[in-house]
Amino acid sequence: MGLGVSLFLIAVGAILVWGVTGHVAGLNLDAVGVILMVVGLAGLVLSMIFWSSWGGWGGRRRATYVEEGPPAAPPY
Repeated sequence: MGLGVSLFLIAVGAILVWGVTGHVAGLNLDAVGVILMVVGLAGLVLSMIFWSSWGGWGGRRRATYVEEGPPAAPPY
């Protein structure tokens, strides 16, 4: 789960907890909102922890170049 999905889940959860006042039979919207926010927060934390190993967008690509001397002259 990336940063975008995590932020989306947190936003949808917050809307369900604090923005929706309706009631659905057999479903507690506040509980669903809290669950979405917790899952989004966990995904956000994990994304930040592993961000350096994933490299992100355009992350550093390490390449090793070995410069050797000129090629040896053929023996005469």
